[in-house]
Amino acid sequence: MITYGIMQGRLTEPGGRGIQFFPFENWKDEFEIARQIGMDEIEFIFDYENYKKNPLWSKEGIEEIKTLMMETGIRVNSICFDYFMRKPFFKANGKAERKLLYQENKIFLEKIMKVSADLGIKLIEIPLVDSSAIKTGEEKELFREFLCTIFKQQADNSIYIGLETDFSPLELKKYIESFNNLFIKANYDTGNSSALGYNVYQEIIILKELIFNIHIKDRVLNGGTVQLGSGNADFVSFFKALKEINYSGSLILQAARGEDGYERETVAGQLNFVKEYVKNFNI
Repeated sequence: MITYGIMQGRLTEPGGRGIQFFPFENWKDEFEIARQIGMDEIEFIFDYENYKKNPLWSKEGIEEIKTLMMETGIRVNSICFDYFMRKPFFKANGKAERKLLYQENKIFLEKIMKVSADLGIKLIEIPLVDSSAIKTGEEKELFREFLCTIFKQQADNSIYIGLETDFSPLELKKYIESFNNLFIKANYDTGNSSALGYNVYQEIIILKELIFNIHIKDRVLNGGTVQLGSGNADFVSFFKALKEINYSGSLILQAARGEDGYERETVAGQLNFVKEYVKNFNI
């Protein structure tokens, strides 16, 4: 069954904080707003900035999340681990710095995996794009060994890791399969795909069951995020492919922001945009 979600912070006025951030002052209210709009879930953000204030980091915060999910019916099924974009260990300068950062990365990810299990969250998405993009064979192997080590040390793992990369679909498929681990999946992003000029239909058909979560946005070729339907994202081919692979999972809105102060209206319009395609393709 398709479920509809919103990236955390999209229902909060940015106030100069950019397109994506953790809404410390408004994260609780977003649950009720999401319910009123007709969402099913919120994808949480865990970033490095002020991470100790993130409710995922404390027992009290975790209990608050549980209460809000129960009261509103809005689930948290995934976490966008933006922390990794700020401090990827394989980008460190020198072995000593890399070793220290490796340990920090490991501690942070293991803690969020433990919290996810407690909250019933199934996916931690790791962005390997922009500042944390994997560019060399050495970086591929370093990150693969990093995740494999973490999974070996998890006694009873039930958390999936979704990789968001700028790899071609065949390269991403090969890389995920190299882990030989059913809990390593792909986090697909319609906007990033369109910006890179990939054929969305071919990507979906190639990755198929490896796709565990999908971000919905639109971007122009080699450019930034724009309103849904105004960029290079081929949504007709995208939803056609989803139908063919029988996709059943989350569609998370991570689209362009509209006018400040009208977040609710902007997101409601984006949700209707996506629902219309789902209806037309009978997904």
